[in-house]
Amino acid sequence: MTDRLPDDATGAPLTPAGLTAFVLDLNGAEETYPFGPEARVFKVAGKVFGIDNTPVHRGLAEPTVSITVKALPENVPRLIRSVPGIDPGYHMSKKHWVTVRLDGTVPAGHVRELIAESHAIVVASLPKRLRLTLAG
Repeated sequence: MTDRLPDDATGAPLTPAGLTAFVLDLNGAEETYPFGPEARVFKVAGKVFGIDNTPVHRGLAEPTVSITVKALPENVPRLIRSVPGIDPGYHMSKKHWVTVRLDGTVPAGHVRELIAESHAIVVASLPKRLRLTLAG
């Protein structure tokens, strides 16, 4: 896993290019399009850890660009309750997934941390032989 979590003093949103570069820098990460060109799915060893560009229509005037990531079940309620721009996972298990807005509501550094944590959760669930190939 990468340990690059740059400072985001400007509070600027994570750009699409920045998101792609960060995610694909994670060990074993791959970009796939199983649902068509409108939704990128990020996987590690064939397991999903993020879904990008999900249009979310929660009473907002415009759909928002977001990424849905895996989170530890004990952290999901706290994230949703305490961080504006983080909602229950869109079309995913609300116990294990959160949807994070990429419009600057959630600072880019926090978005990166959530993505890295999602990747780590999935890697930890892999068989040891696969985890060892990713470490190396």
